[in-house]
Amino acid sequence: MEEELLTSNSKKNVFSQLCTRISQWYQGVVDKTVPWRKGRWVAAILLIAGFLARVLLAQGWYIVTYALGIYHLNLFIAFLTPKIDPAMDFDGDEGGPELPTRANEEFRPFIRRLPEFKFWYSVTKSTLIGLICTFFDCFNIPVFWPILVMYFITLFCITMKRQIRHMIKYRYLPFTHGKPKYQGHEETTGKVIISPK
Repeated sequence: MEEELLTSNSKKNVFSQLCTRISQWYQGVVDKTVPWRKGRWVAAILLIAGFLARVLLAQGWYIVTYALGIYHLNLFIAFLTPKIDPAMDFDGDEGGPELPTRANEEFRPFIRRLPEFKFWYSVTKSTLIGLICTFFDCFNIPVFWPILVMYFITLFCITMKRQIRHMIKYRYLPFTHGKPKYQGHEETTGKVIISPK
C-alpha cells in the first residue's frame, strides 16, 4: 500500500516538474519576442491572413470569424483607452481632468489600459484558437454571413466614434508618433544638465 502511494506521488511529482519546465520554456520563448515588435506584428497579421484564407476557402465558420472580430475590436479599444480613465477620475471641475497641453504643465504620460505586448499576445493567441476551431465541424454553424458583416461594421463604427469623442473630449492621443520629446541642456562634456525652473 505504501509503495503504491510512493509510486503515485512520484508520478505526480514527475508530471508536475514536466509541466513546470514546459511552462518555463514557453515563458522564455515569449519573453524573447518582446524586443521584436515589428516582427511580432507581421507574424500576427500573417496569422490573421491565414485564418481569413482558411475561412474563405472553406466557405464556413463565419460565427467563429465574427466572434474573433468582436474580441479583436474589444482588445483594440482597450489598447486605445488610458489606464486611468479621465471620465472616472472626476475631481469637481466642469470637464474633469485633462492631459497637459502646454510645456509648463505637469507631465502625465499616456499609459494604456492594455499594453502593446499583451495586445499582441492576446490577438495571436485568440487567432490561433480561432484557426484551431475551423478544423472542427461543430463550430461551423450555418448563418447568413452578410448580416454578420454589416452588424460588425456598424458595431465598429459606433464604438470607434465613441472612442474618438472620448479622445477629443479629454485631449489625449494614444500614439507616440509625432509627440514632442523633451530633453535637457547638454554641456560639451556630454553630461545632461536640467536647469531649475
